[in-house]
Amino acid sequence: MKTAVSIPDAIFERAERFARRVKRSRSQLFSDALNEYLNRHSGDEITEAMNRVVDATGGAVDPFTSAASNRALRRVEW
Repeated sequence: MKTAVSIPDAIFERAERFARRVKRSRSQLFSDALNEYLNRHSGDEITEAMNRVVDATGGAVDPFTSAASNRALRRVEW
């Protein structure tokens, strides 16, 4: 799909230089960059959906579930 966007001149020039250096078209570079940005932020959608579920259910957690979650989280390297 073709589209038109406005970007600052300085960013455009950096993108042009980078595209030439990596031997990609400007369109491919912008498509790759947008895809990477969307992938990086897709977790936000999941978090928002989970927050809606918690809000809808009242968010009550029983003691067993809370203790089990805490044990599991302590074993995970963040």
